[in-house]
Amino acid sequence: MPRLYCATPLNAGAEIDLPEGAARHVQVLRLQPGDSLTLFDGQGGQWQATVLAMGRSRVQVRVDAHEAQEREAARPVWLAVGMPANERMDWLVEKATEIGVAGIVPLHTAHGVLRLQGERAQKKQAHWQAVAQAACEQCGRNRLPEVLPVQDIARWLAAPVPAGMAAEPLTCVLSLADGTRPLAEVLAGVAPGRPVLFLSGAEGGLAPAEDAQARAAGFVPVTLGPRILRAETAALAALTLAAL
Repeated sequence: MPRLYCATPLNAGAEIDLPEGAARHVQVLRLQPGDSLTLFDGQGGQWQATVLAMGRSRVQVRVDAHEAQEREAARPVWLAVGMPANERMDWLVEKATEIGVAGIVPLHTAHGVLRLQGERAQKKQAHWQAVAQAACEQCGRNRLPEVLPVQDIARWLAAPVPAGMAAEPLTCVLSLADGTRPLAEVLAGVAPGRPVLFLSGAEGGLAPAEDAQARAAGFVPVTLGPRILRAETAALAALTLAAL
């Protein structure tokens, strides 16, 4: 059964026109009046729905029963990442969403080659949010992770905790410098529901000054082991250890 995100608030018995993106998806799938689909609005759970009418650019549905299903990670985990180049950031956002990330902060770092400013940065943020949405539709999540605007790491480290976080997070930096602790060891001493915020660099890791600034801001320096991982692999490995 098709499963789609619908930004319109959903209520049982309501007859609504699907937003443009969802309507286009229904048309591509060639659904017909009477066909069923699943909708979620990001507010928790999902809804069964029935197609009522199809037009050239309009799809009307009836919202039926609500299913109180949650598929979120046991603890909220955020990733602040130096943006990897090419399409690797898309891949990171997609896979992080599937694993259960609560939010992603794209960062400009000293070793990162991807530089985004102004309208281009806004378009990339919107693109990555759409990637996260599609991943939620595929993997069964009913809450969208938030992709924040692109930021410079130095400015972000001055106030790194995302607004609205329910509790003070454990903040960790994936570090190549001396003095790290194994991430699994650090996580073993953390309460199960406490949020975690990871900082990870782009290709080549964080610059020494960035690593030092993170430690000065209270980030615990952690390691994933002796092997050198790609930027996107390291971020996803840390997320997996904390979220699954």
